[in-house]
Amino acid sequence: MSRVGERVKAARSSSNMSQKQLAKKLGVAESFIADVELGRKIMNEGMINRISKVLNVDLNDVNMLATDEDLKRENEVKRASAPPLKGSKSQEETKDIWNQAFGSVLKNVPVYDYSLNVVKSTRQLPVHSNKIEGHSADKVFYIEIEDEDMIGYRIAKGDIALAYSIKELENNSICLMDYNDKRAVRQVKKLDNTKVLIISNSGTVKTETAAIKDIKPIAKLVKLEIVL
Repeated sequence: MSRVGERVKAARSSSNMSQKQLAKKLGVAESFIADVELGRKIMNEGMINRISKVLNVDLNDVNMLATDEDLKRENEVKRASAPPLKGSKSQEETKDIWNQAFGSVLKNVPVYDYSLNVVKSTRQLPVHSNKIEGHSADKVFYIEIEDEDMIGYRIAKGDIALAYSIKELENNSICLMDYNDKRAVRQVKKLDNTKVLIISNSGTVKTETAAIKDIKPIAKLVKLEIVL
Protein backbone atom coordinates (compact mmCIF):
# COMPACT_ATOMS: atom_id res chain seq x y z
CA MET A 1 0.00 0.00 0.00
CA SER A 2 1.33 3.48 -0.86
CA ARG A 3 1.48 6.28 1.67
CA VAL A 4 -1.11 8.25 -0.30
CA GLY A 5 -3.35 5.18 -0.31
CA GLU A 6 -2.91 4.81 3.43
CA ARG A 7 -3.86 8.45 3.95
CA VAL A 8 -6.96 8.09 1.78
CA LYS A 9 -8.08 4.96 3.63
CA ALA A 10 -7.43 6.50 7.06
CA ALA A 11 -9.28 9.72 6.19
CA ARG A 12 -12.19 7.80 4.69
CA SER A 13 -12.47 5.59 7.77
CA SER A 14 -12.33 8.64 10.05
CA SER A 15 -15.23 10.12 8.08
CA ASN A 16 -17.21 6.87 8.46
CA MET A 17 -17.46 6.72 4.69
CA SER A 18 -17.42 3.51 2.67
CA GLN A 19 -15.44 3.09 -0.54
CA LYS A 20 -18.74 3.06 -2.41
CA GLN A 21 -19.85 6.35 -0.84
CA LEU A 22 -16.53 8.04 -1.58
CA ALA A 23 -16.57 6.76 -5.14
CA LYS A 24 -20.09 8.16 -5.63
CA LYS A 25 -19.08 11.60 -4.38
CA LEU A 26 -16.10 11.63 -6.75
CA GLY A 27 -18.01 10.17 -9.69
CA VAL A 28 -15.64 7.22 -10.06
CA ALA A 29 -15.93 3.45 -9.78
CA GLU A 30 -15.68 1.84 -6.36
CA SER A 31 -12.85 -0.33 -7.72
CA PHE A 32 -10.85 2.85 -8.42
CA ILE A 33 -10.93 3.82 -4.73
CA ALA A 34 -9.95 0.27 -3.74
CA ASP A 35 -7.01 0.32 -6.16
CA VAL A 36 -5.86 3.72 -4.89
CA GLU A 37 -5.92 2.54 -1.30
CA LEU A 38 -3.99 -0.60 -2.23
CA GLY A 39 -1.44 1.43 -4.16
CA ARG A 40 -2.35 -0.15 -7.50
CA LYS A 41 -3.43 3.14 -9.07
CA ILE A 42 -1.71 6.52 -9.05
CA MET A 43 -3.94 9.59 -8.88
CA ASN A 44 -3.31 12.73 -10.87
CA GLU A 45 -3.15 16.11 -9.13
CA GLY A 46 -6.76 16.94 -9.94
CA MET A 47 -8.07 13.74 -8.33
CA ILE A 48 -5.84 14.25 -5.26
CA ASN A 49 -7.32 17.73 -4.80
CA ARG A 50 -10.88 16.43 -5.17
CA ILE A 51 -10.37 13.67 -2.60
CA SER A 52 -8.65 16.12 -0.26
CA LYS A 53 -11.72 18.37 -0.43
CA VAL A 54 -14.24 15.57 0.10
CA LEU A 55 -12.34 14.00 3.01
CA ASN A 56 -11.14 17.32 4.41
CA VAL A 57 -7.51 16.15 4.45
CA ASP A 58 -4.39 17.52 2.77
CA LEU A 59 -3.01 14.77 0.50
CA ASN A 60 -0.49 17.20 -0.98
CA ASP A 61 1.50 17.17 2.26
CA VAL A 62 5.05 18.15 1.24
CA ASN A 63 6.60 16.08 4.02
CA MET A 64 4.70 13.01 2.87
CA LEU A 65 5.79 13.47 -0.73
CA ALA A 66 9.38 13.89 0.38
CA THR A 67 9.10 10.70 2.41
CA ASP A 68 7.79 8.86 -0.64
CA GLU A 69 10.82 10.05 -2.63
CA ASP A 70 13.12 8.87 0.17
CA LEU A 71 11.43 5.48 0.14
CA LYS A 72 11.81 5.29 -3.64
CA ARG A 73 15.52 6.04 -3.42
CA GLU A 74 15.89 3.49 -0.62
CA ASN A 75 14.28 0.80 -2.74
CA GLU A 76 16.50 1.68 -5.69
CA VAL A 77 19.61 1.35 -3.51
CA LYS A 78 18.43 -2.02 -2.23
CA ARG A 79 17.85 -3.27 -5.77
CA ALA A 80 21.24 -2.03 -6.92
CA SER A 81 23.11 -3.64 -4.01
CA ALA A 82 21.20 -6.91 -4.02
CA PRO A 83 23.26 -9.90 -5.28
CA PRO A 84 22.09 -11.46 -8.56
CA LEU A 85 19.70 -14.34 -8.15
CA LYS A 86 21.09 -17.77 -8.78
CA GLY A 87 20.34 -18.87 -12.28
CA SER A 88 19.31 -15.37 -13.41
CA LYS A 89 19.93 -14.58 -17.07
CA SER A 90 22.56 -12.14 -18.21
CA GLN A 91 21.59 -8.97 -20.03
CA GLU A 92 22.74 -10.49 -23.31
CA GLU A 93 20.58 -13.58 -22.77
CA THR A 94 17.62 -11.36 -21.92
CA LYS A 95 18.25 -9.29 -25.04
CA ASP A 96 18.30 -12.47 -27.15
CA ILE A 97 14.97 -13.53 -25.68
CA TRP A 98 13.41 -10.14 -26.57
CA ASN A 99 14.87 -10.34 -30.07
CA GLN A 100 13.34 -13.77 -30.54
CA ALA A 101 10.00 -12.52 -29.21
CA PHE A 102 9.94 -9.57 -31.63
CA GLY A 103 11.14 -11.89 -34.38
CA SER A 104 7.84 -13.73 -34.06
CA VAL A 105 5.89 -10.58 -34.94
CA LEU A 106 8.37 -8.80 -37.21
CA LYS A 107 10.20 -10.37 -40.12
CA ASN A 108 13.09 -9.11 -42.19
CA VAL A 109 11.75 -9.27 -45.75
CA PRO A 110 14.45 -9.28 -48.46
CA VAL A 111 14.51 -6.85 -51.38
CA TYR A 112 15.63 -8.75 -54.49
CA ASP A 113 16.64 -7.84 -58.00
CA TYR A 114 14.68 -9.49 -60.80
CA SER A 115 16.87 -12.62 -60.67
CA LEU A 116 15.84 -13.18 -57.03
CA ASN A 117 19.46 -14.12 -56.38
CA VAL A 118 20.76 -10.76 -55.12
CA VAL A 119 19.48 -9.31 -51.84
CA LYS A 120 19.79 -5.53 -52.15
CA SER A 121 18.38 -4.67 -48.71
CA THR A 122 15.69 -5.73 -46.24
CA ARG A 123 12.47 -4.31 -44.81
CA GLN A 124 10.78 -5.25 -41.53
CA LEU A 125 7.12 -6.18 -41.79
CA PRO A 126 4.65 -7.37 -39.13
CA VAL A 127 3.57 -11.01 -39.18
CA HIS A 128 0.01 -11.95 -38.22
CA SER A 129 -0.88 -15.65 -37.97
CA ASN A 130 2.20 -16.50 -40.05
CA LYS A 131 1.02 -14.12 -42.78
CA ILE A 132 2.25 -10.81 -44.17
CA GLU A 133 -0.35 -8.65 -45.93
CA GLY A 134 -2.61 -11.72 -45.98
CA HIS A 135 -0.06 -13.99 -47.68
CA SER A 136 2.12 -16.79 -46.33
CA ALA A 137 5.15 -15.12 -44.70
CA ASP A 138 7.65 -17.46 -46.38
CA LYS A 139 6.36 -16.49 -49.84
CA VAL A 140 6.52 -12.71 -49.43
CA PHE A 141 9.44 -10.59 -50.64
CA TYR A 142 10.22 -7.26 -52.29
CA ILE A 143 11.62 -6.63 -55.75
CA GLU A 144 13.35 -3.49 -56.91
CA ILE A 145 11.96 -2.24 -60.22
CA GLU A 146 14.74 -2.27 -62.82
CA ASP A 147 13.29 -0.31 -65.75
CA GLU A 148 10.66 2.20 -66.89
CA ASP A 149 8.56 -0.32 -68.82
CA MET A 150 5.60 0.23 -66.46
CA ILE A 151 5.96 3.98 -65.86
CA GLY A 152 2.44 4.44 -67.25
CA TYR A 153 1.26 2.53 -64.17
CA ARG A 154 3.43 4.82 -62.00
CA ILE A 155 5.87 1.98 -61.44
CA ALA A 156 9.30 3.52 -61.98
CA LYS A 157 12.87 2.30 -61.90
CA GLY A 158 14.13 2.16 -58.33
CA ASP A 159 10.68 1.71 -56.77
CA ILE A 160 10.26 -1.17 -54.31
CA ALA A 161 7.33 -3.54 -54.88
CA LEU A 162 5.99 -6.00 -52.32
CA ALA A 163 5.21 -9.32 -53.97
CA TYR A 164 4.48 -12.94 -53.22
CA SER A 165 5.35 -16.13 -55.09
CA ILE A 166 2.77 -17.56 -57.49
CA LYS A 167 2.59 -20.59 -59.76
CA GLU A 168 -0.39 -19.53 -61.85
CA LEU A 169 -1.23 -16.24 -63.54
CA GLU A 170 -4.09 -14.21 -62.10
CA ASN A 171 -6.30 -12.17 -64.41
CA ASN A 172 -5.71 -8.39 -64.38
CA SER A 173 -2.70 -8.76 -62.10
CA ILE A 174 0.73 -7.14 -62.37
CA CYS A 175 3.37 -9.84 -62.18
CA LEU A 176 7.04 -10.59 -62.43
CA MET A 177 7.27 -13.27 -65.10
CA ASP A 178 9.50 -15.06 -67.57
CA TYR A 179 8.46 -14.94 -71.22
CA ASN A 180 10.20 -14.61 -74.60
CA ASP A 181 13.57 -15.36 -72.94
CA LYS A 182 13.35 -12.40 -70.57
CA ARG A 183 12.14 -11.59 -67.06
CA ALA A 184 9.95 -8.52 -66.67
CA VAL A 185 7.11 -6.90 -64.75
CA ARG A 186 3.93 -6.83 -66.81
CA GLN A 187 0.16 -6.63 -66.48
CA VAL A 188 -1.65 -9.78 -67.52
CA LYS A 189 -5.18 -10.13 -68.89
CA LYS A 190 -6.54 -13.55 -69.72
CA LEU A 191 -8.12 -13.86 -73.16
CA ASP A 192 -9.25 -17.46 -72.69
CA ASN A 193 -8.02 -20.64 -71.04
CA THR A 194 -4.93 -20.81 -73.22
CA LYS A 195 -3.93 -17.24 -74.07
CA VAL A 196 -3.18 -13.99 -72.25
CA LEU A 197 -2.57 -10.39 -73.19
CA ILE A 198 0.72 -9.07 -71.81
CA ILE A 199 0.69 -5.29 -71.30
CA SER A 200 3.48 -2.79 -70.69
CA ASN A 201 3.32 1.01 -70.60
CA SER A 202 6.51 3.01 -70.85
CA GLY A 203 4.48 6.05 -71.87
CA THR A 204 2.83 4.20 -74.71
CA VAL A 205 0.74 1.09 -74.14
CA LYS A 206 2.18 -2.01 -75.78
CA THR A 207 0.45 -5.38 -75.88
CA GLU A 208 1.57 -8.86 -76.78
CA THR A 209 -0.43 -12.05 -77.05
CA ALA A 210 1.16 -15.16 -75.58
CA ALA A 211 0.22 -18.71 -74.73
CA ILE A 212 -0.15 -19.33 -71.03
CA LYS A 213 2.06 -22.40 -71.32
CA ASP A 214 4.90 -20.21 -72.61
CA ILE A 215 4.86 -17.96 -69.53
CA LYS A 216 6.45 -18.74 -66.20
CA PRO A 217 4.85 -16.63 -63.44
CA ILE A 218 7.26 -15.69 -60.65
CA ALA A 219 5.42 -13.30 -58.35
CA LYS A 220 2.38 -11.05 -58.09
CA LEU A 221 2.97 -7.43 -57.08
CA VAL A 222 0.61 -6.23 -54.35
CA LYS A 223 2.04 -2.96 -53.03
CA LEU A 224 4.47 -0.30 -54.22
CA GLU A 225 6.89 1.95 -52.33
CA ILE A 226 7.56 4.97 -54.52
CA VAL A 227 10.94 6.67 -54.51
CA LEU A 228 10.46 10.46 -54.44
